[in-house]
Amino acid sequence: MYRVITIEREYGCGAGEIARKLASKLGWKLWDRDLTAEIARVANVDPSSVSMCEERVDSTFQRLVKVFWRGSYERSADLSHQPFGPDRMVEVGEEVMCNIAEQGDCVIVGRGAPYFLRERSDTFHVFLYAPRAEKLRRIQSLGRSLSDAEDLVDTVDRERILFVKHYFGADWPTRSLYHVMINTAIGDENVLSTILHSMRTLEREYVS
Repeated sequence: MYRVITIEREYGCGAGEIARKLASKLGWKLWDRDLTAEIARVANVDPSSVSMCEERVDSTFQRLVKVFWRGSYERSADLSHQPFGPDRMVEVGEEVMCNIAEQGDCVIVGRGAPYFLRERSDTFHVFLYAPRAEKLRRIQSLGRSLSDAEDLVDTVDRERILFVKHYFGADWPTRSLYHVMINTAIGDENVLSTILHSMRTLEREYVS
């Protein structure tokens, strides 16, 4: 029986909203923005360090830190004044996500969850992606300009690739981790139906 769903995603594909709807349908806890806050709490980082910020030119590791903290709501940590680096962040992130998974009945968005929880048999892993035009459309629908949307699409996933390669020694996305990979251009409701149908089908197979 699956008790945890992880959602990894390409930036701009609508995964945040899909995860919210999925958690609501299941009556499970959504760990997206709350996950960022929980990592900050456990790491004893001032909550003010976890805030909305603009992308800017800085060191590779500072960018990697932002990518890890960034959720579907473009939240990231400006840690330039904090004694808190990416190695510690990954350590705390793993601790937090393992504790969350033990509690069960939750949907976890990004932050390396598929990698931290890859050995758990009760966790269903989903990867969401979309064509470039669909990602630009979704980002613009949230009030971003076309140029901003293009910049985000062109940079965020590139930095996720660097992060995963550095900390997990893997390519991103690591296709073998996921039970399903879904193009969100088919529409949110179809994505939700596909996730739930696939998960329930596998559960029945395991029982039989």
